[in-house]
Amino acid sequence: MRDRSLCGALDKTALAEMARIGRRRTLAAGESLQFEGDDNILCANVLDGVLKLSSLTASGGAQTVGLLYPADFIGRPYADTVDHDITALTRAEVCIFPRAPFERMLAQNAALERQLLRRTLSELERSRRWLLFVGRKSAGARLAGLLIDIARRMAQTGCGTDFGIGQLIQLPLTRTEMADVAGLTIETVSRELGKLKDAGAIATEGRRGLRILKPTALQAIMDSE
Repeated sequence: MRDRSLCGALDKTALAEMARIGRRRTLAAGESLQFEGDDNILCANVLDGVLKLSSLTASGGAQTVGLLYPADFIGRPYADTVDHDITALTRAEVCIFPRAPFERMLAQNAALERQLLRRTLSELERSRRWLLFVGRKSAGARLAGLLIDIARRMAQTGCGTDFGIGQLIQLPLTRTEMADVAGLTIETVSRELGKLKDAGAIATEGRRGLRILKPTALQAIMDSE
């Protein structure tokens, strides 16, 4: 996991310093790590589990705007306040670094600074692609795309088997949260899940279990207009 995380850019001396300033914290599902508008006092690496980023809407509700998987980085160095609520969707473990010592490490370690910049730009590009996808695609394509993204990310981070026929994942999102991320209503999510099941592309197992039966069919739906 360390090789995929921000710490993969560090030598032994820097790793020892990160270990000195860091501490592990376990979050229960539904527990928040930070709240939007809080003083920005920490950064973190996700070690296990899935978390969500959410923002308050004008009506006072919460909008899910992103997901965090193992090896993802949490936080914004040099920012004074927290931009989003950060909440565990599953039981999660994070390695927390106080912001000030972490910023000092960035200033002293060019490799760490470059790695953080690369990750930030990659996440920005991922967000842009998703916004373009949601703006152009049908409801069915959006939901299929979301399921594929979750399945692939969970497989890459060891939270599930490889993406393919028979892959079983435990969905970290409720249908309300899936609707938020895909820009749909809850009713549309339920309807489109039913269509995917009727087409034999997926099967549901229990409350959150979802099995990929026909990955090529799911991909074709995602690629359709």
